[in-house]
Amino acid sequence: MSWVERESPQGKRVSLFVTCMVDMIYPQVGMGAVDILQHLGLEVDFPKAQTCCGQPGFNAGYHDDARVVAQQFLRAFHQAEVIVAPSGSCAAMVRHEYPTLFENDRKWLPHAQAAAAKTWEITEFLVDGLGISDLGAVLPKPQTFAFHDACHGMRLLGLAGQARALVENMEGAEVIPLAEHDKCCGFGGLFSVKMPGVSNAMLQQKLSCINDNPADILLTGDVSCMTQMNGGLTRQDSPKRVRHVIEVLAEGVRHAQRQGA
Repeated sequence: MSWVERESPQGKRVSLFVTCMVDMIYPQVGMGAVDILQHLGLEVDFPKAQTCCGQPGFNAGYHDDARVVAQQFLRAFHQAEVIVAPSGSCAAMVRHEYPTLFENDRKWLPHAQAAAAKTWEITEFLVDGLGISDLGAVLPKPQTFAFHDACHGMRLLGLAGQARALVENMEGAEVIPLAEHDKCCGFGGLFSVKMPGVSNAMLQQKLSCINDNPADILLTGDVSCMTQMNGGLTRQDSPKRVRHVIEVLAEGVRHAQRQGA
């Protein structure tokens, strides 16, 4: 569903774009991504010059400022063969918005288009790019999971079945459908700041669906949604929690490796 034609990522070195929130708040997601990729025998590098993709400024309408940030991203990943991110929203920013952001810039547009063509969200990279839906992962104990489909990933990148396939093929995992799984959690980046009342109403509806679902854990592919929903669950004193799908898959991969050691 990208606007830019993409080549197959098979056999290419992976450059991890860890994203801001993963880097600052959820480093275990980034480390889990590396563990999964290396488990598959892939070469992974981490460009140290990476910062933000520019999405916050872009969404706020500060496109000139967003371009400055995006240019640093393009410099950092200029040599990348494939860019993989554990975030549908950040991947969507590069894939869908960069070509538009630089459409009137003859110098930077080719770089933006090149980055868009080689950027993948991690579950689509594994399933659609590499053709791998079974990581050979094994959970330490049986668990049930439900999925929340984050808006950017689902609507701009066509993400949904990829993460489910990876989890369903994990030994000890059972996926239970979540009511209104495709409804927004109310975060929406700056939307939750500018319209907190509406954001909270949307969150409450999502929390109701989570609490009514028998699954042990709710999974999603964006830590922003995870933060929003876990904050609401904590304030409710609910025992339910939301995790990034990569965390759980990485745990399954590590446990399988220990079993085979």
